[in-house]
Amino acid sequence: MLTIQGNDSGEAFCDGFTRRNFLRIGGLGMAGMALPDVLKAEAASGRKPGEKAVIMIFLPGGPPHQDMFDLKMDAPSEIRGEFSPISTNVPGIQICEHFPKLSKMMDKLAIIRSVVGATGDHDAYQCMTGRPPKRNLPPGGWPSIGSVMSSLQGSSTDAVPPFVGLAPKMGEMRWADPGRPGFLGPAHAPFQPNGGGKGDMVLNGITLDRLSDRKQLLASFDQFRRATDSSGSMEGLDSFTQQAFGVLTSSKLVEAMNLDNEDAKVREAYGKGIAKNVADGGPRLMEQFLMARRLVESGVRCVTLAFSRWDWHGGNFKRGRTDMPMLDQGVSALVNDLHQRGLDKDVSVIVWGEFGRTPTINAQGGRDHWPRVSCAMLACGGMPTGQVIGSTARLGGEASDRPVHFQEIHATLYRNIGIDVKSATVNDLTGRPRFLVDQEYGPLPELI
Repeated sequence: MLTIQGNDSGEAFCDGFTRRNFLRIGGLGMAGMALPDVLKAEAASGRKPGEKAVIMIFLPGGPPHQDMFDLKMDAPSEIRGEFSPISTNVPGIQICEHFPKLSKMMDKLAIIRSVVGATGDHDAYQCMTGRPPKRNLPPGGWPSIGSVMSSLQGSSTDAVPPFVGLAPKMGEMRWADPGRPGFLGPAHAPFQPNGGGKGDMVLNGITLDRLSDRKQLLASFDQFRRATDSSGSMEGLDSFTQQAFGVLTSSKLVEAMNLDNEDAKVREAYGKGIAKNVADGGPRLMEQFLMARRLVESGVRCVTLAFSRWDWHGGNFKRGRTDMPMLDQGVSALVNDLHQRGLDKDVSVIVWGEFGRTPTINAQGGRDHWPRVSCAMLACGGMPTGQVIGSTARLGGEASDRPVHFQEIHATLYRNIGIDVKSATVNDLTGRPRFLVDQEYGPLPELI
């Protein structure tokens, strides 16, 4: 157990801690495991880190595909809805009028209008794993894409975790699922700040705001390091405890989550969000799109986030007029930022929800659950963009051309990060090797 003692000022914080409290590295637990144990289990995969990353933007509740990227202007009014399409910078492709920024960068996007295979369950599981949440589950459950990346590729650097989940607590916690490790175990669970921003991040009672006090914190750590290095005691520590110490004392993770260090014009492009959760869903935090970019830039392999609440059984168009422009700003700023920083070939972006919505508008002006077809939007990752894949029937209720399964999208993301789903496996709790997707599925040829 490593302990680092703070200054003996006696000053108390509002949480009751004083500067005499210890930061206990060995006691930073995850699912009952100390951080050194987690890192030790993670390293057991023996995989060399790669250079690619994934940002997954989950829209909790099931976004209305026919009001976003697949408008049906020839359908009756009770199906067509209130929104109009606008042309994009790719001839022949139109999307909803409430995505003006995305319409101007359609050449950097790929829209799938025919996603199939949803089960109708209200949770993030299928988006995170590609698998149905209740059928043929192996003991422990299927691992999410971030956990698979952690297992097969490991950390890119000791200073940052391979997998970060930004989803905060919600009333419906199945929407707050950032991606479970499943049978891979807690060593490959996401690191979770567990809040709407850096002020909500807590490490054993130490908030990120307090960690951001670099002058005081690092001075204490530097003094400890100098003392231990000169005495040779660091050489006697278990290597994984040293790695845990490196994660906590490095500035990389703290700086990545400290948006105050970002250029003001970049922050303005992403915009300001609303920290309050929408009903039982998530908040509308524009800052998380920027934080996701900063995290992958610092070496995190997979970042997941959840934006707002899209379960619009009533007031579909009122909610759309609020949430769609915010999503438009956040995603467009992220994609532009990745391109400007030369990360567009290495970082894949996926935006989707767990299912679509009914073609017919109900009496409350909303759309109900519709697992038969939904939509997704992808960007960057070296994919050929500026295209629409698949189509739905006239009323938007069925895939009429090129149905695309959840697992095909996952196979595409795996390909983008250098993992071959036809050969790569991870062992389940019995030691049995498991493919990452069912072998009938592979990457989308349109996106290769």
